[in-house]
Amino acid sequence: MPAPDDVSSFFWAAAAEHRLVLQRCHGCGKLQYPPEICCVHCQADHFDHVEVTGRGVIYSYATVDRPLHVGFVDALPYVVVMVELDDQPELRMLTNLVGVEPDTQLRCGAEVEVVFETRGTITVPQFRLVDDRR
Repeated sequence: MPAPDDVSSFFWAAAAEHRLVLQRCHGCGKLQYPPEICCVHCQADHFDHVEVTGRGVIYSYATVDRPLHVGFVDALPYVVVMVELDDQPELRMLTNLVGVEPDTQLRCGAEVEVVFETRGTITVPQFRLVDDRR
């Protein structure tokens, strides 16, 4: 389970409200994830916290079918995705893809959207495929 701290507590508080909120640098204006003490682009240390759309595309993915930790045995198989968010080119989040059957054919570039799962006292942002029938 994640452990919110002074740097990331805004992110977890927003997730508990089912909102995806990221840091935006005062110096260069770029968004970043995960939360850090300084900007990964320009090294500035002042940020706004902004809500993003929660939409993007699969940049990369892997299906995990072997337990790499005892805590994940009952979750197998699961899909880990690198999502490139629509809000900024090259802004990527490593997360889970939920709501897919093990035989689902995935592809890079597939559209996804954020969903939230509460696990005890923490709410975790994850992603699901966008339903093309909407």
